[in-house]
Amino acid sequence: MKIRSVDVYIIDLPTIRPHQLAMHTIVEQTIILARVMDEEGAEGWAEVATIGGASYGEGTPEAIKVNIDTYIAPLIIGKNPVHYDKIMHEVSLNVRGNNFAKAVVESAMVDLVARRRNIPAYELFGGQIHKSLPVAWTLASGDTNKDIEEAKESLHQKRHNIFKLKIGKGNPYKNVEHVLKIIEAVGDQARITVDVNQAWDETTATYCIEALQEGGVSMVEQPLPAWDNEGMSRLTDRFKVPIMADESLNSLQDSFQIAKHRAGNSFALKICKHGGMTQTKKVAAIAEGVGFGLYGGTMIESSLGTAICAQLYSTIPKFEFGTELFGPLLFKENITLNEIKYENFEIIIPDGPGFGMEIDMEKVKHFSRGL
Repeated sequence: MKIRSVDVYIIDLPTIRPHQLAMHTIVEQTIILARVMDEEGAEGWAEVATIGGASYGEGTPEAIKVNIDTYIAPLIIGKNPVHYDKIMHEVSLNVRGNNFAKAVVESAMVDLVARRRNIPAYELFGGQIHKSLPVAWTLASGDTNKDIEEAKESLHQKRHNIFKLKIGKGNPYKNVEHVLKIIEAVGDQARITVDVNQAWDETTATYCIEALQEGGVSMVEQPLPAWDNEGMSRLTDRFKVPIMADESLNSLQDSFQIAKHRAGNSFALKICKHGGMTQTKKVAAIAEGVGFGLYGGTMIESSLGTAICAQLYSTIPKFEFGTELFGPLLFKENITLNEIKYENFEIIIPDGPGFGMEIDMEKVKHFSRGL
């Protein structure tokens, strides 16, 4: 079984409503699909998502495709995908950075290998620990009353009882008031977390986190810019509420330095930013070794990317802060024939073969650029 070809597609999927972050408001989400095919015609598919083109992360969608086509694909064609860990090590010696590109290629090889063996992909990573995981929903309309209505409806449907609020855009103090009103409305039924997406300086963060902590927020994600590990350390020491590292946590080496200096005391995992499934398991191991809580993060992937994350996260012992794998619920349409299931406030882990999702090629062609 040798790899014959690697194909990369850039897809733009419309969302059901605007999704407001500090750096960008999503009304159409760009995802990158990779298909790895072997010499017998068997296929493995994978996905990574980007936010706002160049506004989050190291790679634009266009750069991810070009770097796979030009530099990574030639290194894996002709190789046996069963040895995906060895292959990706060789890729890392020849291609620096480009974690999103590496992640989607590795995941496509994993899907191919698992499908050829007729097993779920999680069997290649130690086996399943969880059949389902708690899933948060991001309240990101920017309107307090709309967010409260959305939260109450999610609770009524038993879809989500963890809510994240994106509060990096606009006046920080008004955003804190926004959060406190939502806690007052639904805090007795749900856990409320906030994500600042690097938008505050340390002075602002000190004031705002104190108010949020007193108000009952359960976690504050990436309040300071990714480069400010010293500031993150001071905030972590000052407050009881957990401080989560996200944008500052990319490589395995980043995770070690954050743990060593306590530049946060919890990790947001994302397969794309760590450079693949294998690397993500290593980052999770560092968190476990130092007693940090984990959050199963998302780049707002569609159904395929969400299945990849869910399957890997199902092999990790504990997620103290749950997961954020709500992506498929935000899209008007998806690129798979089957759907991710959500029940009783949790995401149900797809169970294969491969990542358990079947690609809808008509949708891929419809939403792809240039096809």
